[in-house]
Amino acid sequence: MARLAHVVACMSLAASPVLAQDRIVFATDWFAQAEHGGFYQALAEGTYRKHGLDVTIKMGGPQVNGLQLLAAGQIDVAMADGLQVLSAVEQSVPLVAFAATFQKNPTVIIAHPGVSKLEDLKGKPIAIGAASNTTFWPFLKQKYGFVDGQKRPYGFSVQPFLADPNLSQQGFATSEPFSIEKAGVTPVVFLLADLGYPPYSEVLVATRSNVIRRTDALRRFVQASAEGWKSYLANPAPGNALIRKDNPQMGDDLLAYGVRKIREYGIVTGGTATTAGLLGMTDARWQATVQFIKSSGLARANTDYAKAWSLEVVDNVKVTP
Repeated sequence: MARLAHVVACMSLAASPVLAQDRIVFATDWFAQAEHGGFYQALAEGTYRKHGLDVTIKMGGPQVNGLQLLAAGQIDVAMADGLQVLSAVEQSVPLVAFAATFQKNPTVIIAHPGVSKLEDLKGKPIAIGAASNTTFWPFLKQKYGFVDGQKRPYGFSVQPFLADPNLSQQGFATSEPFSIEKAGVTPVVFLLADLGYPPYSEVLVATRSNVIRRTDALRRFVQASAEGWKSYLANPAPGNALIRKDNPQMGDDLLAYGVRKIREYGIVTGGTATTAGLLGMTDARWQATVQFIKSSGLARANTDYAKAWSLEVVDNVKVTP
């Protein structure tokens, strides 16, 4: 009888349907790093599987345009800056931001010791990349009276900064200051988000049709990713192991620095996250961003910018920091 019961049980298990998991291919905006830690953590700890998802993370990089891949249907979710999504909508590309990883944009201006406030840099040389002309540079011109004549070319290296004590430069809170500190200089770092620069960063983007058609799968993706971020900021070891697997050039010291700065500045846990939860967004924050591009002359006339974001997915998720 025991043998018969065992056979029947096995037959019953074999006949049980295996529930298919929703597949999501997610492209980050750069090589794997601490800034992507929560997503790798959710993958490492099986959080996506727990929420019925089969998630593949694809690294971005200088030759990868995630929004183009998204529009072409080659991926399901892309990571991008909020201003990039507004720009896509200007060009009638049907993309929608449905969650925001970084509540505080990590863009910083880095100065040498002795500078006490950002306005002290007015009229002084600042190394700025070309792309910044349509992102944060208009904000600095508008708020602090900076002028184009003080711009210097930025080659994504800290060496000119180290060689010239009068030069400041752009960067990200989680990376360039690390390289400068390793060279023996303690920089003064100004996080522009804390000074009023409004765009969300590392927003999660899908096509408009997928936001409508796959709302539930995207909601579960946001839920699992938010849980991943909460776990990562508590103990980043599992996520970091996968980050190093994807990007072997990523050192333990830079990963630790990145996590520390994400915590210190509240890049993931501050801002909107304090009320809307991790990865949360608000209409007010997006509208402030739209007002910024309009007041800075960056907006294109007759564009319905409200099409660039939707709270339908993220409003059903609330994982508190």
